[in-house]
Amino acid sequence: MFQRLIDDFKESTGTALRLTSLAATAAIALFIATSFLCAAAFVFVLEEYGPVQACLTGAAVFFAVMLIAAVCYVVRRKQLRVRAEQAAKSATHAVLADPMLVAAGIQVVRAIGIKKLIPILAVGGLALGLMMSRGGGGSSQAPAE
Repeated sequence: MFQRLIDDFKESTGTALRLTSLAATAAIALFIATSFLCAAAFVFVLEEYGPVQACLTGAAVFFAVMLIAAVCYVVRRKQLRVRAEQAAKSATHAVLADPMLVAAGIQVVRAIGIKKLIPILAVGGLALGLMMSRGGGGSSQAPAE
């Protein structure tokens, strides 16, 4: 079970590192291309309309680039949040479907006895229900960054 978690962690770390390096390369290329486009637009507007309009055009271009980057960030963050929720659900199901865990549970029932175990399970179920009700209310809020 732990080996699978470690392998998943290694794989996700490697993927994140590759994606980050690709994103950094793309960001640098986008910055250089945008810089040349802004310089060309600035020179063109400067010759046609004057310095004030040229500066306003440059500001408008950078504002548009900032809006595009902000939208991409919000969309990506939402995708990552959905993926994390799905991974948490599948991890819970995988742990409960583990045969070793089921075998250990059966051994615990045999060792303690079913009559002594029922009150313990009732209290544990109540605690789990309270924990889930509190956890569900807090997860709807956006995490602070």
